Amino acid sequence: MNHNIYIYILVMAAVTYLIRMLPLALSRKEITSPFIKSFLYYVPYACLAAMTFPAILFATDSVISAAVGFVVALIAAYKEKSLLTVALFACVAVFIVERILEFAM
Repeated sequence: MNHNIYIYILVMAAVTYLIRMLPLALSRKEITSPFIKSFLYYVPYACLAAMTFPAILFATDSVISAAVGFVVALIAAYKEKSLLTVALFACVAVFIVERILEFAM
């Protein structure tokens, strides 16, 4: 089976374009519903979370270390630390847990 990467790229570009273009083309009036406005406001965050969360859990050797890194990142982000600080804390936590798990096994 021959897979052509250019066909995949073109199909994904068309799908992405249609998803963004269709709401603009189909609705001529301003959206006044607060529910629809809030829904459209949070869609990018939900999509980002849906794409990122599985990658977080399987980025390390162990799901346990990934979960610990995720929790540390959540706590640091909740305390309004900078993005670099959150990433560093999460990486350090994963590193420490990986070493503990390596030593334990």
